[in-house]
Order: sequence, then C-alpha cells, then structure tokens
Amino acid sequence: MLLGVIADDLTGATDVALMLSREGMRVVQTVGVPAKGQPLPEADAVVVSMKSRTNPVEEAIAWSLQACEALLASGAKQILFKYCSTFDSTDQGNIGPVADALMTRLGSRLTVACPAFPENGRSVYRGHLFVGDVLLSDSPMKDHPLTPMRDANLVRVLQRQTKTPVRLVAQPMIAQGAQAVRDALQALSKDGPVMVVADAISNQDLRILGEAMADEMLLTGGSGIALGLPDNFRRAGLLASNKTASSFSAPKGPAVILSGSCSAATNGQVAYAKAQGVPSLGLDPLAIADQKQTVATVLDWAQAHLGDKPCLIYSTAHPEAVKQVQERLGRDQSGQLIEHLLAEVAHALFEAGARRFVVAGGETSGAVVQGLGVSLLEIGPEIDPGVPWTKAADGKPIALALKSGNFGTEDFFLKALAML
Repeated sequence: MLLGVIADDLTGATDVALMLSREGMRVVQTVGVPAKGQPLPEADAVVVSMKSRTNPVEEAIAWSLQACEALLASGAKQILFKYCSTFDSTDQGNIGPVADALMTRLGSRLTVACPAFPENGRSVYRGHLFVGDVLLSDSPMKDHPLTPMRDANLVRVLQRQTKTPVRLVAQPMIAQGAQAVRDALQALSKDGPVMVVADAISNQDLRILGEAMADEMLLTGGSGIALGLPDNFRRAGLLASNKTASSFSAPKGPAVILSGSCSAATNGQVAYAKAQGVPSLGLDPLAIADQKQTVATVLDWAQAHLGDKPCLIYSTAHPEAVKQVQERLGRDQSGQLIEHLLAEVAHALFEAGARRFVVAGGETSGAVVQGLGVSLLEIGPEIDPGVPWTKAADGKPIALALKSGNFGTEDFFLKALAML
C-alpha cells in the first residue's frame, strides 16, 4: 500500500476512491473501521470509510486512530484524512480534533486543510470557501440539518476547532509552483506544529499542492487534494506510469432509489425523478415515530413496484419542513428514524431480488450499506463528478451508486441507472 485514506463518511470515501482510480491507482474501499489485526486488501490505495462526521468528537477520534493504525500496519507511506468539500462540521469538530489526533500519532508538525473540488464548484480563495459563485455561508449549506455552515472563512472555522495555530497559504503563492509552496509551508511550521488552509481554484492548484506535500505524512481535505498524490508515487518509482481503467460489470436485477438527503441538489433530483413518472413513496419522520409508517408498510409498497423500472423511496424535504420535524423529535432522532428504516428496507428489498441501489446522502448511504451487510467496495465508472458506481467486493451481487447530498445533476438518479 502506498496511500491510506481515512474518510469521515461513505459517500466521501467513494468520491476520493474515484479520484485516485481515475489517476491510475488500484483502489479498494472498506466499509467501517477494520478490526484490530484484520489484514487490509492489497491495493495501491485503501480507503477506510467511516460514519464519523457528526458523531461525538471522542468517537470520531478513536475510529480515525484505529483506521490509521490499520493503514500503517499494511504499509501506508502517507495518510489522507478526507472530509466533505463543504467542510461540514460544527465549532466543536470533528475536522480539527481528528486532524490534531492524527498529527500527534504521525509526529507531523505540518498538515494542510483544503476541501476544494473545482469540478463540483467548490473552490477556496483567500481562505474562503465558495460553492459555485457564492460563499459557503450564503449557499444552501447554511440550512444543513446537522452541520449548518454559516461562516465561509475556513481559517476562522478551523481555528475554533483546534488549539493548533491555523494559517493560510493563498492562491498567488500556490500559483508559483510546488517548490514555492513547500518553502512557504516549512516557514510557517518552523516555530511549531501548524495547520495550513490552502487556497485552490483549479485542478492545477490541487496538483501543485499535492506535489508540495509529497514528503509530508499527513494531508487533510476533500477528494480534490488527492489529484496530485499518485504522481508523487510515480516520480518516486513506486507506482506504474501507465493509467489503466478497470473493467466493471454490474449485477442484473431490479433497481431502487433511496434518498435521505435534504440538500437543495437532492430536492431537485427527487422532483425530477417524480416528474419523469418514477413511482415514488415519501417518508414522514413524524408518522414513523407514531408507528403509522413502518418498515412493513414501506415494504408492501416497494415490493409492489419492484420490477423492470426503478422506484423511489425518499425522506428528502425542504429546510422549513426539516426544521419542524427536528423541533418535535430532536435533530438526531429524526435522522436516525429515517436511516434505520431505510437500512431495514434496503436489506429486505435485496432479499426480494433488488440488485441495484442508488442512494442519496452520506448518512443514508452509510446506513443502507450497513443494512445490506457490504464490507468492501470495488470502484466503477464515474456518473457525475465525485460519484462513481461501486460494486460489493465481498461476494454479494449488489451495485451501489452512493451520492453525497450536494452532488450530481438534476437527472442524476435516472442517468445513473441508464449507465448500467
């Protein structure tokens, strides 16, 4: 193994796995933290996907360190801590505390923080994160039900999460090339450990940043920062120079779309699918809490629509509706009700013959994959930037498209299934 990746949610893990695969690495993704002593599969890069983004800080740190130990034991020469391109977090973490713990474990005096992903409209300029043409704090992320992002200044956001000094390397410095960036980073860390927010407004910026960090043990960021890492290993003679695409064949069988994300992008995708005549069932957390909508009633509906055409089961809603539900049930409880139900429904539909699952939302994807009992994923073709098809690599005949809530075009659901 050359690169070990610790990802704080499942869709983010497939996102970075796709990026590395596109750049010519053999990539395997594990689901969940490997048990102590459990050997990891052979690959150039192994991505450990967790469900730690919104977990208690202590739990996120413990899981991340356990994943780090497993990756190091399998020979990883560099560690990447991967989080969302919208820097999803709270003032307590979990990005800063996990980065602190990994720096301590790896003996790193320096790491960078760069969530930029220009292909998906995420860019960092003068330390501020933009979503398309607007600041993060003006984007729909300000209304995220779990991690509302109301400050676009990443230096400020990250400094609230860590006691380690947070500094900035701005885009004009990045544009001067890898050696200039390397020198700037070393100057910032000469007086002690430091985290450095790095600007990036293009893929070239990300490649420069990756090259500048070739000799550092730890990087943190979105999937975009992985762009420059495979070439570092090629220059060192550790990775084949040719970039070959892997073959991918999906198991045949009925398709189901499961959507738990309440992002603006997913709201549009659900509306588009319904407008195209996809049979759809909406989930109501209040009805679930009152036992008026149960796994059994959802399954009765789904099994009646399981066939040649896909069906859609969704809890996707607009911010006002989400807020009303959270006020009655609590933020965590409302989300968990949906996740648990969709996990059980996914398992039962697989038993009924469903083989292709399109899932929207990081938390939802984690729950569904756990419900299906999938432990290892093979990365397939790209559907939209940051979203590949994947296939269970542990013997189960299941194809999965696991989409971060904010990713994908309006026709994503149907486009994904048409690819197969």
